[in-house]
Formats: sequence, C-alpha cells, structure tokens
Amino acid sequence: MTDLPEPFGAVVIGASAGGIQALRVLLEGLPATFEPPIVVVQHIPPDRPSALAELFGYRCVLPVVEADDKQPLRPGTVFFAPPDYHLLVEDRQTLALSIDEPVKFSRPSIDVLFESAAAAFGTQLLAILLTGASSDGSEGLVSVRRAGGKAWVQCPSEAAVPTMPESALALAGADAVLRLRDMCDRLQGSFQ
Repeated sequence: MTDLPEPFGAVVIGASAGGIQALRVLLEGLPATFEPPIVVVQHIPPDRPSALAELFGYRCVLPVVEADDKQPLRPGTVFFAPPDYHLLVEDRQTLALSIDEPVKFSRPSIDVLFESAAAAFGTQLLAILLTGASSDGSEGLVSVRRAGGKAWVQCPSEAAVPTMPESALALAGADAVLRLRDMCDRLQGSFQ
C-alpha cells in the first residue's frame, strides 16, 4: 500500500485524552509476527508511576516495556515513554530519555518523539496520531512527512477528543485518515 513505508523500519504512536482505549484497539490486535519496533507516547501525569507497560503487557502478544535511557530498540517490541521524561529515538539502534523542558505543557512530548524518529528512520517510519485535547504531535508529523515517512491520523469523528487529530490534519496533513479498526487491519496485514 502506498501509505505504509517500504521497507518498514519503525512505528511511533502519539495519544492523549482517550488514548488508552484507542491504543487497546491498535496494540492488542498486532500479531506476534509484527517486526518493527513500536514506540509510544501516551500523555500521563508526571508525578506518579505508570502502569501502561504492565497493563498492555497482559493484553498484547508482543513484549511491552517502559523505555529506559540507552535501551536497545528491539524489533517486535512496544516501548512506552515513562512519566515526566521525553522519549527519543536516538538512532536506529537506541532510545534515549530526556528531562528537557516540557513541550506544549507535555513531558513526554509526542512532537519530540516524532521529530527524533523522523531523523533516525526517514522514509522507513510510520507515525500514528490518535485522540487528544492538545496540538502535540502536529509539528512532529510535519517532520515525519518532510523526511519522507508516512503519517496516519485517527479519523476525528471517531476520536474520543478530536482536537489533536484536527490540529495535525490542519498543520501537517496525512497520508491516511483512518478509523482505528482500519489502522489495525492494515498493520496486521502488513506482517501476516
């Protein structure tokens, strides 16, 4: 398909308000044969531990972890940003954490993740932006598309909170505007 990278190097996903339910549809449907690493920023409160890796670890067939600084970027693994750290794709092999200032009131920031992944993976990156109540991720999608990567945005009419998808579409556009089930079907089909 033209809206999937070839070859497929990595997937980055950004979500905020309503994101847990959206991520459940996407991540729980991925097969064990899914090869690219998946790096996720879900906006979460900065002042308490995250249960995202544990929650999704029980529900996904792929391994799910909370990212550490300098952690190897393993294929077929889901990496969640920890609370109060930016998560960056340092290069094609390694992740990095940062305590730089929040971006658009967010740390972790979707823009920071997307921009770093675009620099590392270029045309081999798929970025997916889901539901949320801010404009975080919009500038990141601009960087992804400028580098030749592909951008999928959740259909605003389906999003629990449409602000983030609408902002991204206004600023960056998209290679596809999809409902969650369609995203899941395309991702599943790419590695079966």
